Amino acid sequence: MVLVALVLLASCNTPPPTVTPNSNKAVIVDQLTMREYNPEFIAAATHILESYGFTVDVWKGTDVTVDFYHKLPSLGYRFIILRVHSGLLVSLEADNTTRVLDTTYLFTAENYTTTKYVGDQLADRVSNAMMDENSPLVFAVNSEFIKRADGKFNGSIILAMGCESYKYNDLPAAFVEKGAVAYIGWSDVVTLEHVDAVTLDLLNNLLTANMTLSQGISSTMNLMGKDPYYNSYLKYYPSASGDSTVA
Repeated sequence: MVLVALVLLASCNTPPPTVTPNSNKAVIVDQLTMREYNPEFIAAATHILESYGFTVDVWKGTDVTVDFYHKLPSLGYRFIILRVHSGLLVSLEADNTTRVLDTTYLFTAENYTTTKYVGDQLADRVSNAMMDENSPLVFAVNSEFIKRADGKFNGSIILAMGCESYKYNDLPAAFVEKGAVAYIGWSDVVTLEHVDAVTLDLLNNLLTANMTLSQGISSTMNLMGKDPYYNSYLKYYPSASGDSTVA
């Protein structure tokens, strides 16, 4: 299954975790739960994070809403894994052609409607999105939305697993401006099987082997390679964070 620039609607029935801000907390945001569920990935990632000393929450399916993204900086997580669809905004021109804009969106599992988040929609901070023509529209949020979210990230590391999550600087810069110390994302479209495997290898490098960001990403790319279909690769922002470790 390919992570494309449009998102699926996911759902789950478990209640979201109750969060108390804590410097040792990590989170896996798994918006892909229902359609592209990978319990082995969640278990393995959780084990690596817990072995390092983090306590781990998992927010999944319909937990992942516009309101969730709005409060995310205030929840006290120091390591954030975004297993969510992401992509670029596509504009429909007057001549019925389409134009891809350099604006990156993170997708929710919340059904889209014109009557919610009206101010954010009118200000182009929130948009509608879908994975394909057979999927319902859901909400998606962009970098301007992240900048206006509640609270601040407290030196957090953001690992964005979705397509084109670091094709442009807008989303990485927004997270760092909001208090994150580093942002890791993909240069282009990526297949889910590849990104799940790459993420686990990278977590082992950063947490188990205590490599720097630049060493960990370089080691993972050398071992796992670029995406076999789209040639995309991992990048980190800002460049000054490359010599830092998670510690």
